[in-house]
Amino acid sequence: MTEPAAVLDALNDDQRRAATYEGGPLLILAGAGTGKTGTLVARAAWLRGQGVQPSRILLLTFTRRAADDMLARAQPPDGSAAERIVGGTFHAIAHRVIRAHAEAFALPTEFTVLDPADTADVLDTLRDARGLVGTDSGRRTPRAATCAEIYSRCVSTGTALAGVLRAGYPWCVPFASQLAGLFSDFVGYKRRHGLVDFEDLLLLWRAALADVSAGPVLRGLFDAVLVDEYQDVNAVQADIVRLLRPDGTGLTCVGDDAQAIYAFRGADPEHLRALAATYPDLAVIRLSRNYRSRHAVLRLANAIRPQHDGLELALTAERGLGQPPLLVRCHDEATQGREICARVLTEYEAGARFCEQAVLVRAANHSDLLELELTARGIPYVKYGGLRFTEAAHVKDFLAAARIVANPADDLAWFRLLRLHEGVGPVLARRVIDTLQIAGPGAFGRWPDAEQVLPGRLAPAVAATVRQLERAAELPSTAERAAAILAALSDPLTARYADAAVRRADLERLADAAAGSPSLHDALVQLALDPPVSASDLAGRPRIDDDFLVISTMHSAKGLEWPVVHLPQLVDGAVPSDMALSTAAGLQEEQRLFYVAVTRARDRLYLYAPLRMHHHRRGADDRHSYAQLSRFLDATALAHCDLAEAAPPRPVLIPAAPLAASVDRDLASLWGSGLP
Repeated sequence: MTEPAAVLDALNDDQRRAATYEGGPLLILAGAGTGKTGTLVARAAWLRGQGVQPSRILLLTFTRRAADDMLARAQPPDGSAAERIVGGTFHAIAHRVIRAHAEAFALPTEFTVLDPADTADVLDTLRDARGLVGTDSGRRTPRAATCAEIYSRCVSTGTALAGVLRAGYPWCVPFASQLAGLFSDFVGYKRRHGLVDFEDLLLLWRAALADVSAGPVLRGLFDAVLVDEYQDVNAVQADIVRLLRPDGTGLTCVGDDAQAIYAFRGADPEHLRALAATYPDLAVIRLSRNYRSRHAVLRLANAIRPQHDGLELALTAERGLGQPPLLVRCHDEATQGREICARVLTEYEAGARFCEQAVLVRAANHSDLLELELTARGIPYVKYGGLRFTEAAHVKDFLAAARIVANPADDLAWFRLLRLHEGVGPVLARRVIDTLQIAGPGAFGRWPDAEQVLPGRLAPAVAATVRQLERAAELPSTAERAAAILAALSDPLTARYADAAVRRADLERLADAAAGSPSLHDALVQLALDPPVSASDLAGRPRIDDDFLVISTMHSAKGLEWPVVHLPQLVDGAVPSDMALSTAAGLQEEQRLFYVAVTRARDRLYLYAPLRMHHHRRGADDRHSYAQLSRFLDATALAHCDLAEAAPPRPVLIPAAPLAASVDRDLASLWGSGLP
């Protein structure tokens, strides 16, 4: 921790004004790379210096890493509870409130938090009863993942089901009544089995804040509320902030409406724009001095930045001029792949490591031809995205067993654990669960009755697993519980997976990570709210750094930066995505996403636009369409770019003259043969 005075000394004038603002509600409009994190940390430190007790300062963020970083910089790691700022993600703080008052929410103390994949699994088990399985209806029906998306969109935006269907899922409109019934069943299912999904965490916290009795108590816990990335809040989160600070006293929001890119999660920059209406005395302080990018990059960024009345912002560079962004017009996508590889290698030879370069794509499949070219040239790369570690089958098996130990009423966890055993199908698993009556207390005590449902050849193996989990539930420490759960799964995992040894190594890391949590419940919540991407994430930073080119979606690149950035596929239909062109709001979000991508570059920015888009990118035919340069690269934007052309490699031929002469001789022989 740094003392408040020392923190303030490191700020520029605008940052200092924001950190030391003494009035009512404050919006810090912070452009990309302008030091918003340091400013927010300085404000928390300044508030402490003004006599605000640290434990009465609440810091809300959207990622655990951001919360940990800011808290570490704003307070001593070994201070007492009274000396520590309360901070975390919206969902983590909501969980803390709900856990402390579980009975008031009609929840067991060890309730289960469902991640999005779990939510889809539960909906999948319920949708058959509502006629939403295509094989029954004889027509296309919304799959479980689609149902989960619709449910989340309704809740996070506060929009009625009919409105969500019309706006984003018009083909599902005929199923509106079945979906309404499904979602009602889903809510009842969660309540019966002690389950809470991500949306519930926020809804329950909001309900508590709005309650006549509980609201004043919860609001009274804090004198200051600091919210990071406010442009990313959804309707429920915006309500929570408003209920925490109804009159705006002690409220500081940091955000930039031009960087709002998570509409698919229910986020809406209108919540940031509406702050002035909610709090008439709102002060707005702009941070525009950019410490990340060169001036040449920022000229393009300012040209493409969407501006909104009252929230205009133009970035100025603190790092010098630099090279103008280079737009490479490529013959086709294959040429684009070769151009990117060539420029990556050129930068590498000039001293930029592969890990100091990133290729940012609008959609994960936009890099498939590039990945082939990188492999052919021996350029190592790592791609962010795809299956999360906690979505792997064996990891979900372990988590299901752990959830049973923490919350024996978890129906979905029992279903997965039983299905893990050879010979146990969905019907048999459901009969066993029904016999256990898991919604009532003492489910493990009813196992002897449930065991009778199993065929004799299956009963010993399943019973052995369940008995070990029952013993794990009685162990005092999280470490002992995690080890016992892993031991209980040893035999069924070996029988199910051919590569069981590799999978067990993953689970050993997972058990070790869980052992550091205060309780098994806390470990499960941590994994649900902030899942690792891979097993290596649990082990921390490797001791020997490998050098890999980064391929990432633009969404995943938010908050990151690289000295060199490559942006491919800058044509209409890709950037902006054709899926977003049906509404004005969708197009505006695509422009904000492009702005975010451009502002990831520190020193050099390469833009690529293929002229021809092949219909079958990996096929042998040459069917193609001509692509239009992204509408975001208009004349104003292009004025800040250098231009280059890239043609496909020309084949090496022998001199043309001998070939022509040979053909002429052959033709001449045709004219002269057979004549009298």
